[in-house]
Amino acid sequence: MKKQTLKLFLAGDVMTGRGIDQIMPVPSKPRLYESCVIDARDYIALAERKAGPIPRQVSGDYIWGDALAELDRFNPDVRIVNLETSVTTAGKPWPGKGIHYRMHPDNLGCLSAARLDVCGLANNHVLDWGREGLAETLKVLHTAGLLTPGAGLDKMEARSPAALRLPGGGRLLVLACGLASSGIPENWAAGPGRSGVFLLPGLDNQSVKAIARILEQARQPGDRVLVSVHWGGNWGYYVEDEDRTFARRLIEEAGVDVVQGHSSHHPRGMEVWNGRLILYGCGDLINDYEGIRGYEGFRPELSLLYLPTIDADTGLLKSLQMVPMRMESFRLNHAIEEEATWLQERLNEVCRDYGTALEKTANGSFELVW
Repeated sequence: MKKQTLKLFLAGDVMTGRGIDQIMPVPSKPRLYESCVIDARDYIALAERKAGPIPRQVSGDYIWGDALAELDRFNPDVRIVNLETSVTTAGKPWPGKGIHYRMHPDNLGCLSAARLDVCGLANNHVLDWGREGLAETLKVLHTAGLLTPGAGLDKMEARSPAALRLPGGGRLLVLACGLASSGIPENWAAGPGRSGVFLLPGLDNQSVKAIARILEQARQPGDRVLVSVHWGGNWGYYVEDEDRTFARRLIEEAGVDVVQGHSSHHPRGMEVWNGRLILYGCGDLINDYEGIRGYEGFRPELSLLYLPTIDADTGLLKSLQMVPMRMESFRLNHAIEEEATWLQERLNEVCRDYGTALEKTANGSFELVW
């Protein structure tokens, strides 16, 4: 019997390179090519200065911390993140790029620990170690059984949506794309016979129609559709009118059920359009930014696990649970009450323009109302 609902785990950027990679069992060579930091271990030192000692040679489940129990409780059918890290031993960084993320392939256990299904790769770090690094990233992730929409060895592969068979029948199609506004270099766009990412030329009619055509060719009766889009800057809550129009057109014209936006380092607003969920910025879930100063007003250490339930037949949103988390010692911990309240109040200010709000539940998580 086909399930009546589809439960998802969605997250924004998961960045397991640099400092995170250095506490894993097989750290990459720590040499960095940044303007201020040349050793990845310095990011561990910054975090330890703030929160105390961080263990080394950690198991794959360490970075997920309290999040794993929350995921087990919700028991999602599909788990989707934006993996903003190459998984490679390639030694040549992309020239002229200020930051290069990579995780050693032998540390892949930190992804399998969360039982991820899909790692979207249409972002501004997946080619940090060149096309050689991208090729290895794809091979390693595919060998582990992970689907990787948004990047590929050629244009067709990068644009092809991932298709996941669902319990009881039907599929979830996941298409991942990115925009230059998130920092993706234009020459990272995949082309005929050239590896790269699915880079949209803009948020215009051409892009909407391109996505609609791809989905029309891939869709089968009973399929549900999610589009993962890497767009916009890292900081700030304001969403441009063209971003909102684009997300709404994906729902209206391309038959998309969920729009999963990311690139912002903190959660942004969300709305329900024609009964379907739009997340304008999921925020970072895992990174090594602890101890870095300059944006404390956004409280980027706070994040959300997004747990939507949608109707399997119609794609309409039935509910959205959100679990507030805090990154400390490179580990996800439950946010304390003060932190959860701050996040709820801040997002409610932002969501007022979208006709949505976050209500706190008895177990300390949030429920979206619209």
